[in-house]
Amino acid sequence: MSHWIYLSIAIVAEVVGTSFLKSSDGFSKLIPSAIVAVSYAVAFYFLSISLKSISVGIAYAVWSGVGVALISLVGFAFFGQKLDLGAILGIALIVAGVVVINLFSASAEGSGG
Repeated sequence: MSHWIYLSIAIVAEVVGTSFLKSSDGFSKLIPSAIVAVSYAVAFYFLSISLKSISVGIAYAVWSGVGVALISLVGFAFFGQKLDLGAILGIALIVAGVVVINLFSASAEGSGG
C-alpha cells in the first residue's frame, strides 16, 4: 500500500511544481523557480519509488489523470481560470478512468518490474 502513498506524494509535488511555473515568469524569479525545481525533483523521486511496485502504465495513468484534475482545481482556485462544460466533462472522464483502473483492473496491483 505504501507504493500508492509514494505515488500520491509524487502527484502532489508535481502539481505544486506546475502551479509555481506561472509564478516563475519563465524561470526569471528565483524563489518560484527553486520551488519548481525542488517540487519536480521530489515528484520524480517518489514516482520512481512507486514504480518498484506499480506498473509504469498504471502509475502514469493515475499520475496524469489525478494531476490534470488537481492542476485544474488549482488554476480555478488560485489563478481564476474558468472551465467550460467540455473541460469539466473531459476531466470527469479522466478521473472516472483512473477510478475504473483502480477498482477493476488487476494491472493496478501488478509488479513494477
